[in-house]
Parts: sequence; C-alpha cells; structure tokens
Amino acid sequence: MPTSTEPAHPTVPDAAAGNWVDRWAPPALRPYLRLARFDRPIGAWLLLFPCWWSQALAEHANGRLWPSPSYLLLFLAGAFVMRGAGCTYNDIVDRHYDAGVARTRNRPIPSGQVTVAQAKMFMVALCLAGLAVLLQFNWPTVILGIASLALIAIYPFMKRFTYWPQFVLGLTFKWGALVGWMAVRGKIELPALLLYAGCVLWTIGYDTIYAHQDKEDDLAMGLKSTAIRFGAQTKPWLTGFYAGALVLWTAAFLAAGVRPGLVPVAGLLLTSGLLAWQVATLDMVRPDNCLQRFKANRFVGWIVLATLTAEMALRAV
Repeated sequence: MPTSTEPAHPTVPDAAAGNWVDRWAPPALRPYLRLARFDRPIGAWLLLFPCWWSQALAEHANGRLWPSPSYLLLFLAGAFVMRGAGCTYNDIVDRHYDAGVARTRNRPIPSGQVTVAQAKMFMVALCLAGLAVLLQFNWPTVILGIASLALIAIYPFMKRFTYWPQFVLGLTFKWGALVGWMAVRGKIELPALLLYAGCVLWTIGYDTIYAHQDKEDDLAMGLKSTAIRFGAQTKPWLTGFYAGALVLWTAAFLAAGVRPGLVPVAGLLLTSGLLAWQVATLDMVRPDNCLQRFKANRFVGWIVLATLTAEMALRAV
C-alpha cells in the first residue's frame, strides 16, 4: 500500500491536468495507477496500434471484411496491462535517475508514494494479468509474446551505454506488429516484418521528439539518447525515419494484398501530412511543444487503423 501521505502536487508534468486518476480514482490506488501510467495512456495506445494494424492486415490477407472484435479487445487489454508492467519495471530500474529529472521526480517511487517492494508486487500482478490475456491466443503467439520479455528487460539500461536507446525501444514497443500477425496467421510472414521495421523507425522518430524534453537533465547525469546524438540535426533525422516508416508500411500493405486505391492513398497522404507537421513545427527547446507533437502520434495510429478497416469493408461493396 502507498505511504500515508502523498506529495502536495503528485501529478507529473506530462499527465493531463484533471485526468481521471487524479479526479476519480480512490486515493489509495492513485500511486499505482500513476506507476502504470494510466493517467497518461498515450504510451499504451502507441503500444497497441501496431497490434491492431497487424491483426487487421493479417485478416485482410485472409479475406475478412472486418477485424475480429474479440482480438481487438484482447490486444487492448494486453497493451494497457503490459505497458503498465513495463513502466513499473522502468521506474524500479531508473528510480535514482528519475529523482534527478524535473519531469520525473514526482513519479511514485522517487517521490516516496510507493516503495520498491510494493512496486515489484504490483508489477508481478500486472504481468500475470498480461499472461492471462496472452494465453487466449494460439501457442505460437504465446511463445512470441513471451520472447519480448528479453527486450523489455534490457531496454531501461540502454541509455547508460548507447545514444540509441530509442532503437531498442522501437524493437521492444512495436513487437505487437509481429504478435498481431502471428495471432491471425500462425506464422511470421513478409508483411509483418515490413510493418515491424516501419514501426521501429516510427518509434525512433517520435521518441526522439519526446527525449528532447529531458536532454539537459540527461546530459547532467551522463545519460544518452538520440535527442542528444542528433542535436541541431534532429529534423533531418526525423524526416528520414518517418519517410522510411511510410515506405515500409506501404510495402507491408502491398505485400498483404491491399489494393493501391483511393482509401489507402488517402490514408497514406493523411499520415504523411501529420508526420510532416510534427517535423516542420517542432521546437526542440520547448518541452510543451515536444510533448504535443509526441502525443499527436495517436492520430497516426487511428488513421492507419481506419484505412485498413475501410479497405476491408469495401470488399463487401
């Protein structure tokens, strides 16, 4: 259980003011819900969308007219639970660093709302819930899902050793692009690999934007990131990552049998425009600007999913 008192201002800067955790959750649960980032769900959505995209793409290849609602719900539950478990693990590993960063010092562990032992028990509970969801799929999917734990385990340590922790985050966070396909097709095929690779590039791009919020604190503590590595050249790098993601996603769609018609082209143009807006309007010295453009990637997720769903439905016309 949390300690008897909470800090006067426990909300971290990247949580929306008046979010549902702060307004409605029982006080005893709030530190744990914050630990799992349920007050800041953008990360869970960014984890979820590649699962949904891959599921829909695989079902398109199978000739279905709509994504399976039961799989959509399973991936929704699994993404939020496992993102919570991963964030809890990250906060356990990074608790001493988080205490020295303005954006993270009010997180539950460094601020004393939750002890490390309590956080570990909470993480185990979330992992068991995630396993219960995973076991609803076929055994190849279960094995593939469990394999992601190796990446989850090493990711928090990467910023100590490499300027490319965002690459490892991409490999970890977008594993669902493989899992969604495996759940439907029972094997990994070219479209899933292309989709996964594109999602990795997308993650490097948007998490570089996110990392610009912390670069001064990271430099002071000897930590590394692509934001520090790219510096003033961030925008050309972002352009390359986002362009690469769009090319790979297009190739994945074509490889899965998506027709190059009006709906896919419109989806591609909308997605391209949103990614281009992020790069063109990014102000790397303004944390609020970086956070807003990072969060805008949820619209990328919805656009791609809507494009796939609409293309599937058109088969019935």
